[in-house]
Amino acid sequence: MSTHTIAVLVENSPGVLARVASLFSRRAYNIDSLAVGPTENPDISRMTIVLNLDGHVLDQVMAQLYKLVNVIAISEMTDEATIKRELLLVKVEIGTKKSEIESVVAKFGATIVNDDDGFLTVQALGEPARIEKLLEDLTAFGIKELVQSGLVALERGSAALSDRTLSAQGISTLHELGTQADYQN
Repeated sequence: MSTHTIAVLVENSPGVLARVASLFSRRAYNIDSLAVGPTENPDISRMTIVLNLDGHVLDQVMAQLYKLVNVIAISEMTDEATIKRELLLVKVEIGTKKSEIESVVAKFGATIVNDDDGFLTVQALGEPARIEKLLEDLTAFGIKELVQSGLVALERGSAALSDRTLSAQGISTLHELGTQADYQN
């Protein structure tokens, strides 16, 4: 199995996230990471989904996603063609090793956003492998709590998923999406 990152443009309406997550649940596929947020158009949201699947299963998943009424576009985000980032907030016990922790934080270009009650809260933004390595290094100091965003990915250069797919589907005005009936609610 290999890791695949897919970007999914969906209508920004209630229940869409639940339907997408349900599709994976029904087929017993695990989502490694899921990030959802608005796009440049308030009628459209973008999901970045990280899956660990075989190639032929990925094709099946994408085909099933396309069948959902609220899905507008899907694209696999390859490592070469995209910029991928993740956000990490981690609370580390200071103990007597504050300078060592600060050294690790600086080495990864992270920042300390809070120093309170014997704990440092570290913020890091970067590629998943770099975030993972930072976590490995901070584990030695005693991690009290952590939270990671899901992976987000954007194509390099002028390429845009919305440009390619919306024009191909004949959607001239993106705000027209808000007037479409939602048949799955």
